[in-house]
Amino acid sequence: MANPLTPDRLLDALRTEGVNVIEYGDWHNHDRAGHGGWGPINGVIIHHTASSGTASSVELCHDGYAELPGPLCHGVIAKDGTVYLISAGRANHAGRGDGEVLAAVVDERPAPDPSAGDTDGNARFYGFECVNLGNGSDPWPAEQLDAIERVSAAICRVYGWSAASVIGHKEWTNQKIDPRGVSMTTMRERIDRRLAAGPGKPVPQPKYEPYPGDGFFRRYPRSPIVTAMGARLVAEGCSAYGQGPGPQFTTADLKSYAKWQRKQGFSGADADGWPGRVTWDALRVPKV
Repeated sequence: MANPLTPDRLLDALRTEGVNVIEYGDWHNHDRAGHGGWGPINGVIIHHTASSGTASSVELCHDGYAELPGPLCHGVIAKDGTVYLISAGRANHAGRGDGEVLAAVVDERPAPDPSAGDTDGNARFYGFECVNLGNGSDPWPAEQLDAIERVSAAICRVYGWSAASVIGHKEWTNQKIDPRGVSMTTMRERIDRRLAAGPGKPVPQPKYEPYPGDGFFRRYPRSPIVTAMGARLVAEGCSAYGQGPGPQFTTADLKSYAKWQRKQGFSGADADGWPGRVTWDALRVPKV
């Protein structure tokens, strides 16, 4: 049985992991007690606030609003990486989600796509809201991503979990899109590397770019990862570029990647140009 952490234990775990924490108001006693269960704890859910500005976002998550009283999470992660703790108990952050996803998190295995809304996530997950508009173009600074990694690793370390216990809100329910602009697959890889390194120790950086997930490419991103991928495709003799490659993912990238898939022995629908993990790992895109 994974009991909730006491406020002091939660604070200590975050600071041990190197998180810059600010205690906001009477966060020790600010919760939704009496409005549902709190525990057993099974994981961490990452969100975006759909707002801008640190002070206003923290205030919103602390107070909530008429239709959804606060706290709306356990901590707010600012763009500079500072984490504002606003609760240590039940919070209105996850809502109802898919019980099959919860079962996968408990078993620490890849979760299915969510469909049902049959399980109270507020009772089972810590939730962290990240200040971001969630429009797909608002940037995610390195400091903020580092804080997400550290916060998640801190809680996983206390409970002895792997990064499979950390999911995005969009992985809990099909009614949400957050955190938009963050690959949870890549974030879980970062968290597992940190857990392996130990608290306070340098985290080894991967030599190659981790697979950013199918959704990353289907949004036709503009990213240095795309440029690095294209350069590797050219080097492997799989170019369909008239010019470039460049940072914007285009149909030329799709055609080039399809050539790479065929070179790896795939055909038909398995060589449609959308990067998958097996062929991505084989391509060995340099870390950017």
